[in-house]
Amino acid sequence: MSSEKAGQYPFTRGIYPNMYRDRLWTMRQYAGFTSAKKSNKRYRYLLAQGVTGLSVAFDLPTQMGYDSDHAMAHGEVGRVGVPIATVEDMETLLKDIPLGEVSTSMTINSTAAILLAFYRIVAENKGVNANSLRGTVQNDILKEYISRGTHIFPPEQSLRIATDIFEYCHHQMPKWNTISISGYHIREAGATAAQELAFTFSNAIAYVQTATDRGLDVDDFAPRISFFFNAQMDFFEEIAKFRAARRIWAKIMKKRFKAKDEKSLMCRFHVQTAGSSLAAQQIDNNVARTAFEALSAVLGGAQSLHTNARDEALSLPTEASAQLALRTQQVIAHETGITNAVDPVGGSWYVEKMTDLLEEEAFEIIKKIDDLGGSVSAIENGYIQEEIARSAYEHQKKVDSGEKIIVGLNKYEHTESEYIDLQEINEAAVTQQLERLACYKEKRNESDMEASLAKLRKMAEGDENLMPFINDCVKNNCTLGEISQTLRDVFGEYNPA
Repeated sequence: MSSEKAGQYPFTRGIYPNMYRDRLWTMRQYAGFTSAKKSNKRYRYLLAQGVTGLSVAFDLPTQMGYDSDHAMAHGEVGRVGVPIATVEDMETLLKDIPLGEVSTSMTINSTAAILLAFYRIVAENKGVNANSLRGTVQNDILKEYISRGTHIFPPEQSLRIATDIFEYCHHQMPKWNTISISGYHIREAGATAAQELAFTFSNAIAYVQTATDRGLDVDDFAPRISFFFNAQMDFFEEIAKFRAARRIWAKIMKKRFKAKDEKSLMCRFHVQTAGSSLAAQQIDNNVARTAFEALSAVLGGAQSLHTNARDEALSLPTEASAQLALRTQQVIAHETGITNAVDPVGGSWYVEKMTDLLEEEAFEIIKKIDDLGGSVSAIENGYIQEEIARSAYEHQKKVDSGEKIIVGLNKYEHTESEYIDLQEINEAAVTQQLERLACYKEKRNESDMEASLAKLRKMAEGDENLMPFINDCVKNNCTLGEISQTLRDVFGEYNPA
């Protein structure tokens, strides 16, 4: 360890030689509300407050490939994010935002290809060339089978679409991160730190293997792979986890996939503070929790960070709560002096030992998954889900017994009621979304729309890259739901036994 430097393989101490001394992490605040217009207002507010990258939360119908007027969308439109059914919705979402200057992260998986097409076409309509666009689509469908459930198609077809995005962006959108492989949701479901690393990287191995099996050169797409991790409350374990993550990925790419480009070996990652650590009781305690979790991400060398707001256990964050969450990052960046050192915890016997142990445990789990036939097989036979459930159960037992103290929840409680100003769902905005969608459908050219969907269907039945045909559908005013249904008709839906 003593001879290892930041910016050098296996990147334990950081992927860049000078880390934050040269450039701070990207400060993002995840947001999405009942309408594209309201969400746009929040994004412009956050930009004015100092965020350096946008992060878009989509509602469940958008994630599941349903338009806002679909029967399956009833009661869910705009509840946990912004509804985006059409390219017009995306235009409203991004109004007056300089897409050539701002990086945009979109937390979207099953419908990632469609949202990416919306984004590109809106940018081009603004005069921004696709090859200058910077951002990320999550595009990590495997963790949906493991922990979230917003999958549509079976794994084989989902991996095909993910790989289509890899290939398409390499040629058309070279600055775009084609996937953000997520350990965040795996950890939120109850995984341990070592399991978060192992399951995330096993999924990553599956994506890389699928792409190379198609004939893609690993060094053509691997530099645009990014990761998304959780920051929990065990402060030193989290720092060690982030350091171990870089080391594990570098070794996988160099030894397993024979990557030669140094950028292919770098584990670049976004961190979000833990939603599962937020308590609905005494919500101001969440400010302290978020601050410590954010600090662990910075000390661990994250490239991008979102800090949860104090009220997110109860509702979408208010403007004041979102500002305070952002200020937490800004205080760490500008007032603590932490950014003056490349790897402030390097050399700590405790952190170094924990880094080694997490790496060792993660590789042991990865080996088990390999022996089961890889991540897809381990998902289909339920191994990964069962391991997460077991860890979640053990954690909850400790909370319920009081062995693990959660301040304000199982210790230091108080019964006084407290007034909390919460963000409320605007039902009128939902009605307006449905009216806009109806108007959109009425004014388009039906024959052009149907022809583009028919072409997409034909290509889906073969093995062509689907992105150009999805783009054509968007240009011909097809909705997200119509494009998704066309692919559903060909690929079917995944229903685990």
